[in-house]
Amino acid sequence: MLAVLLVCAAPVIASYFTYYVIRPEGRRNFGELINPQRPLPAMATQTLDGLTGELTALKGQWLLLSVAGGACDTRCDKNLYLQRQLRESLGQEKDRVDRVWLVNDEAGIPDALRPALASSTVLRVAPAALAQWLEPAAGQRLQDHIYVVDPMGNWMMRFPANMDAAAAAKAKGDLERLLRASSSWDKVGR
Repeated sequence: MLAVLLVCAAPVIASYFTYYVIRPEGRRNFGELINPQRPLPAMATQTLDGLTGELTALKGQWLLLSVAGGACDTRCDKNLYLQRQLRESLGQEKDRVDRVWLVNDEAGIPDALRPALASSTVLRVAPAALAQWLEPAAGQRLQDHIYVVDPMGNWMMRFPANMDAAAAAKAKGDLERLLRASSSWDKVGR
């Protein structure tokens, strides 16, 4: 009878031991959660065609943001590529995510990039206003990260700087969890 009691009590004892002694971290996300979240500012934007607007017009869709100058160095090029691959890898859920490149200077966009940007939103913004909203990790530049904004317009996650293919697979897991968790209230399109 004592053996049956020990067999029945073993899972409870193991759970208490694990929770109070081992202390699992409980973190499943790869990207860094932003706390408190920062809402999209009413920042002036300009498309490549010269149309003006506000950044708040992007609300209503999950956003993958990249920031860089118009000349687009190798870090920018890699972030734009990873941004595109992350969105496409989401399969049927990809229509709930938009790619946005925020250009923080007046430099011209290379013609070689234009075909790859066809399904992206490219907006010029003032660098000072952008620096008040987005913030890089310590020791990094604003251009080194890919940022996630939720459909309510809150910047809520920053992926680590200088991601590679293995890191992008982990970032994809974060995006899939976010989309799955928001599926009851978030719909495709703005």
